[in-house]
Amino acid sequence: MSAQTLQSPYSQDRILDGRIILKQPIKGYRAGLDAALLAAACEAGPGRRVLEAGCGPGAALLAAAVRRPDTQFVGLERDPEALGLAQENIAANGLEGRVRALAGDVAQRFSILGLEPFDEAMANPPFFDDPAAIRGPAPEREGAYMADGGLEAWTRFLLKAVREGGAITLIHRADRLADILALLGQGAGSFRIRPIQPFADEPAKRILVRAIKTGKAPLVLLPPLVLHDRSGGKHTAQAEAILRGEALGWS
Repeated sequence: MSAQTLQSPYSQDRILDGRIILKQPIKGYRAGLDAALLAAACEAGPGRRVLEAGCGPGAALLAAAVRRPDTQFVGLERDPEALGLAQENIAANGLEGRVRALAGDVAQRFSILGLEPFDEAMANPPFFDDPAAIRGPAPEREGAYMADGGLEAWTRFLLKAVREGGAITLIHRADRLADILALLGQGAGSFRIRPIQPFADEPAKRILVRAIKTGKAPLVLLPPLVLHDRSGGKHTAQAEAILRGEALGWS
């Protein structure tokens, strides 16, 4: 039997400055900067309960949990392979006492899960809901890129998943900001928006949005996070600090 035949379809990677072991597919969807930013944007305090919808193998879930050591986390995932990896990764990082990964789908009602509403919910929804809008992704990546039920299904689920006064945090494409505000605005407010720019002289391609269920405060547009500079470094100092474990912050 060849070495290629014996090769595992998974890699063992280190994230959050080496503090987290992450087993993930070699060819499927792999955790990247979006997951790191989402985790850094989680501000749940001690004793709070946080849900991540669509947790995949657990990159953002685990990174948020390590940053917030006195907080309880639940990841929800519909793909059996990704769910199994998330559960393995939780155990490998010794976080079984306060982090769980459960089977579930945002297309279903939150009440089906039998869980109490959470203090916070976060998600990195698939960026596309129109198959004609992009070249078809590889089959193993389709679930991560194409949103069944569209962005509406995700926002509707997240609004049900948090208690009144609870926070919802999303990372998504910047060109979907108007849709996100309209959809979350059906039950949430007090929006805070952080643009994510690849370079200081380029438009934002990502946005982080935080909303409070039943919140009434005015919308706040925060200074952007710039990921790269033109000096040749891989990341700006602020982006590098976030990757190493600093919180992004919403002020």
